[in-house]
Amino acid sequence: MSNSQFEHLTVIYEDNHLIAVNKPAGLLVHGDITGDETLEQMVKAYIKVRYQKPGDVFLGVIHRLDRPVSGVVIFARTSKALVRMNEALAQKKIHKKYLAIVSARPEELEGTLVHYIIKDDQKNIVKAHQSAKKGGKQAVLEYRLVGELEAKCLLEVTPHTGRPHQIRAQLSKIGCPIMGDLKYGAVSALQDHSIGLHCVNMSFEHPVTHEPISIDAEPPHRFPWKVFSYDSGV
Repeated sequence: MSNSQFEHLTVIYEDNHLIAVNKPAGLLVHGDITGDETLEQMVKAYIKVRYQKPGDVFLGVIHRLDRPVSGVVIFARTSKALVRMNEALAQKKIHKKYLAIVSARPEELEGTLVHYIIKDDQKNIVKAHQSAKKGGKQAVLEYRLVGELEAKCLLEVTPHTGRPHQIRAQLSKIGCPIMGDLKYGAVSALQDHSIGLHCVNMSFEHPVTHEPISIDAEPPHRFPWKVFSYDSGV
């Protein structure tokens, strides 16, 4: 297998049923109207070459990260794993932890945010409301300040719901927009058009072996991430 062929693909966990990668910011997980290359296509190509698979490769998309976000993305390599992981996701048995770099310190250094999210599909943006609204879906997350340097704050964020853009919208709602996230109130873009949001850990029960699995993904080695060091403690 050519190393250069998959130099942009960082596989962080792999077995017969699952494969997890550290998604770089800027890459789509699943195809959209742009027709741009996707992480799904890259992982399929990797499996086909690594295991010399003839014909089409099965790969199930379990969850997604927004295009400008980096971090853990897990795919199913078997239909059994896909069904069981989807069930675990629906039952909130898959736990995610994110890091977010924001340019303002939250008033409370740690806490729980509860908002009601309404999505505008045409603009691909959501709004977080303090109180229940018609058509709104509850969004809940916990956060804590884990670092502060050079007028930037590093937050560890644990979402308890999986609403679209919820971390981005909820942090913006409390006056802490994520760095580079122009859509949700950041004052300037990052040079590579990423945003300061990274899925650093996912933990769950393996869908087939039932063993506890915890998968970590290192944050990018570039600005603004290189300002901070982080120990997940998991």
